Amino acid sequence: MPPSRLKRGMRLIHTADWQLGKPFGRFEPDVRAALTDARFEAIDAIGKAAAENVAGHVLVAGDVFDTEGPEDRTIVQAVSRMARHGCRWWLLPGNHDYARNGGLWDRVIGKAAPNITVLRHPTPVEIESGTWILPAPLTHRHNLDDPTSAFDAMETPGANLKIGLAHGSIRDFGSRGEANNQIAPDRARLSGLDYLALGDWHGTLEVDSRTWYAGTPETDRFQRDAPGQILLVDIETGHLPTVTPLRTGRFQWLKRDWRVNDFAAFEAERQTLWNEIEPSATLLQLAIAGVTSLSERIRVLEILEADVGHQLRYLEARTDDLVAQPSEEDMQVLAVEGVLGSAAQKLNALRESGSVDGVIARRALERLFVEFARGEAA
Repeated sequence: MPPSRLKRGMRLIHTADWQLGKPFGRFEPDVRAALTDARFEAIDAIGKAAAENVAGHVLVAGDVFDTEGPEDRTIVQAVSRMARHGCRWWLLPGNHDYARNGGLWDRVIGKAAPNITVLRHPTPVEIESGTWILPAPLTHRHNLDDPTSAFDAMETPGANLKIGLAHGSIRDFGSRGEANNQIAPDRARLSGLDYLALGDWHGTLEVDSRTWYAGTPETDRFQRDAPGQILLVDIETGHLPTVTPLRTGRFQWLKRDWRVNDFAAFEAERQTLWNEIEPSATLLQLAIAGVTSLSERIRVLEILEADVGHQLRYLEARTDDLVAQPSEEDMQVLAVEGVLGSAAQKLNALRESGSVDGVIARRALERLFVEFARGEAA
């Protein structure tokens, strides 16, 4: 491995958006617990990556915590895990955990180990001889001014390397980022930075060769397939930085749309998915559309509930667009004498009529088919 201190350069880790203490309220308690634990485990993954790659400094570009008032347990867990590792941790307040007097960061500092530094003031820090961090901590959730504009006036005597650390939007990310806290897209050039380490965008993103979003080390939403990552950054005076993404995330949050017109197509999609993932570490938001026989639709739903849903960490399946078109074989199953057979014929006729009650009839026919099959099996 290259040394942590390159000639007139440095190797470091850039990360952001840990969102420790995020509640994950949409999930059942066991899933919430697993996702919460994974966010703390990501700290250990980062510390181990720093050691393995001989990176002496970890820069965290904001939103270490999900709120500016986390529980003491969340703070203690974070601090104690960082303290286990030999690297130096530099923490920047973001829009979720902004800096204010008497707030979160006073609590963190009160519990912090010597290898943890909170950059709660816009004051440059020389972290090694000739290498300076220019921090842009946020003091409010929404800041109207560019938080990095102060970089231009920061004094960095004897600097070989200047590294900006900020949290905000190079562009409007809409609902997935903060439209406030806007940062000049050419900030690295304007302020003569060798590297600008950003947080806020939860996916790894290269803005330009000197400006990167690290993304979150543990994915937390259904927006991208990639697991959580950090960036290993080599910076040397007079050269463009070399940036290498490293996986740290345990869980993948996937969105899939399957077109299914028979059971074989469903099985093919399922097998493809299984070849790509570790089911117990996967959260899946699945939409299935198509037209199948009644018996095949029921079989698909049964496997989703009894098999796929149990193997995955979490499954959210939308199947309303998987339409059942009863086959002759389906109707023959229900072609029995008595009330049941008569009801099946009437429901099928109503389903085919295209009336407003057709959807209800379709669901009722499906329910009738399921209950009849259960009765036969008993």
